[in-house]
Amino acid sequence: MVTKEQRRRQLAREKFERQQQRRLEQRRKARVRNSVIAAVVAVAVAGTGAAFAAGAFKSDKKKSGDNAAATPSASTSPSASAGAKAPDPCAKPAKGAPGTQQWHSAPALSIDKSATYTFTLRTTCGTIPLTLDAAKAPQTVNSFAFLAGQGFFDHTKCHRLTTDHIYVLQCGDPKGDGSGGPGYTIPDENLSAFGKASADGKVVYPAGTVAMANTGAPHSGGSQFFLVYKDSRLAPSYTPFGTIGADGMKVLDKIAKAGENDSSGPGDGAPNATVVIDKATVTKS
Repeated sequence: MVTKEQRRRQLAREKFERQQQRRLEQRRKARVRNSVIAAVVAVAVAGTGAAFAAGAFKSDKKKSGDNAAATPSASTSPSASAGAKAPDPCAKPAKGAPGTQQWHSAPALSIDKSATYTFTLRTTCGTIPLTLDAAKAPQTVNSFAFLAGQGFFDHTKCHRLTTDHIYVLQCGDPKGDGSGGPGYTIPDENLSAFGKASADGKVVYPAGTVAMANTGAPHSGGSQFFLVYKDSRLAPSYTPFGTIGADGMKVLDKIAKAGENDSSGPGDGAPNATVVIDKATVTKS
């Protein structure tokens, strides 16, 4: 016969065992939750890297105080402070959506290397005319002439503005997040355009330069490009293939003054201005 004392001890032991089981279960759930959180963080970090890999500018930023001096022709009007909100200076985009077509290989070279080509971006913030250098960057200019002819850039937004030591507006991604392209890559060209790199491995990309964005690896450019609105020190890894006209620099100055939203760190994010390329054309003159 079980005594009251034995019964009490049995109940106490069972209660203790249940408590231990709950604690073990709570620890197991905590471990699973932490693993999930870690995985999500890893994916988020990887996603951010992928979204902005086509710019690859973070590693090119210099320490505070190392700004390059602007050339006389540079637009030196200060942009909004990092992350500062300003009124949107741009109009509403034209109706339409970016295309989704992809190609397995770059188009065959068909441009005239001795000719002058103009890449005209009709944007919501104003028209930006670009003069392309077919002689020094024929593969790049050929690709842009092909893509513009296919309407590839139409209705795409310029997704990235940098305002801290590097001063560029990045465009050319149909996805609008820095991860898109035409399905093919083109070789690097004209990398010695700005002379020999200094001791820090960088050169000055002058204000008014148009250059290819890439993933950080050689020959990885696609359709994304950046417009330099103020002298920027970068590794000579980005194909310069044209220049921006004076009217285009005024448009870039307006966009830069509106600032960016710091989505990828101080001085680096989506522009506050709604910059959408309504229509892009390449014409031979």
